[in-house]
Amino acid sequence: MPRTLMFRTFRAPPRASRSGGFTLLEVLLATSLLALALALAFSALRGAVGAVRSGEALINRTDEIRVAQEFLRRQLSHAMPMAFEELEDNGERKLFEAEATFLRFVAPMPGYLSRGGPHVQWLEVQRRRDGHALVFDHAQLNGYDPEQPKPEDARPPVVLLDRLDDARFEFRAIDETGELGEWTDQWDEPQQMPLMVRLVVEFDRDDPRVWPALEVPLRLAASAGQGFSNNMRLRPRSVDSDPRGGQ
Repeated sequence: MPRTLMFRTFRAPPRASRSGGFTLLEVLLATSLLALALALAFSALRGAVGAVRSGEALINRTDEIRVAQEFLRRQLSHAMPMAFEELEDNGERKLFEAEATFLRFVAPMPGYLSRGGPHVQWLEVQRRRDGHALVFDHAQLNGYDPEQPKPEDARPPVVLLDRLDDARFEFRAIDETGELGEWTDQWDEPQQMPLMVRLVVEFDRDDPRVWPALEVPLRLAASAGQGFSNNMRLRPRSVDSDPRGGQ
């Protein structure tokens, strides 16, 4: 019986297949890339948030200036030639008491605050720790007492502007020649009203706020021909010393 040669087929042992995992080096590299991506995203997000906050702060500062100017323009332009105090020694009546850092006059209040008739209103530039502040307060003309303008339980004054480097009021009236005089930071005639009032505000160099020129004509004073008295002595202020003020 012939012998049949039998050949066995030898196969190479199967290679160990990968189970789908990652090596430690790959894990570290992926983690590093992920951390870098998150850092870039966080940096971009923080920059965007900072830009939004800066924009909101700028809008708030602009609105603060705009609201303050609108309020001052309204109240000053509606100043009335009404006396809020009578001097007992000479019988003179105070209509407009003013100096560089203080104003007192009579005018109607806006909105629901106008109930009860005209109000005595005063503006004051106060010095504080963080600079100067422009403060507003008022009281009804009916029953007004200069010795005690407001009761102790009344509302506190309203701060219109704060953190100012400097601020002052200036006035303009008809001079002795009948012409419109120069601006002055002194008003020595309380029984007369100036024709115009302006507020000059200066901010610190690092403060981005800008104060546009605010010059307010007093309507009733102009219509009544007030703003000049023979014994009035105005002290003109040089315009060159005020680079931010207007003519």
